[in-house]
Amino acid sequence: MVGKVSVIYLILAASLSGCASQMEALKNVGKEPPLEKVSIPMEKRGYEPLDWKYQDDISPSPYVNSLWQQGARDFFKDMKARRVGDILKVTVRIQDKAELENSTVRTRTNTESAAAPRIFGMENKILGMLPGVADPSNLLSTSGNSNSSGDGTIERKETIETQIAAMVTQILPNGNLVIHGDQEVRINFEVRKITIDGIVRQEDISAINTIDSNQIAEARITYGGRGQISNVQQPRIGNQLIDILSPF
Repeated sequence: MVGKVSVIYLILAASLSGCASQMEALKNVGKEPPLEKVSIPMEKRGYEPLDWKYQDDISPSPYVNSLWQQGARDFFKDMKARRVGDILKVTVRIQDKAELENSTVRTRTNTESAAAPRIFGMENKILGMLPGVADPSNLLSTSGNSNSSGDGTIERKETIETQIAAMVTQILPNGNLVIHGDQEVRINFEVRKITIDGIVRQEDISAINTIDSNQIAEARITYGGRGQISNVQQPRIGNQLIDILSPF
């Protein structure tokens, strides 16, 4: 009974969330999908700073009586991002290609037989308890045959190349920078959004204040969209519920 009640609550919750999204979609009928407001990444919902346990003081000693500072690429001013709120350009290059092919064949055959011509002279009494006419020389015989085969092939190729401006949101005690970047582009009735998060080393940032995505640690890159085309490609709420709850 508890399981049925839980399923009912799950269906009601999904239905309510689906109704909310449908009401939001009804408001934008005939309109371009709205863009998110520009805001500070640290003030966005769900933002949490990294918890860094390392607290050793590794600040570089200043160069006494020198105009040149460590890590500077410009004699008068270091143009690289190094403070919270600074901006740097991230070049996203993803070329993912995978080809996997698996083949499995399994065959098993079992045959077992048992006979009991003599059972301490009591075979007639024991066999008399069995229905029908029992033959002690052919008392039990079993056989089984099992065959299974499977083939699997995966071929995937993805290529993404774009650029996005990211903002420094946090400076870790060892000098590494935590960055976050959002970019939205609306073309007709479709919005394309790319988001990037991660940790970069200051020395990996080039002299022109750029960095490649493959130099970002703990990189989290999302590339997607929303709009009329994306809505058509998504199954309806009822279909998703059936796919989740159906055991077949």
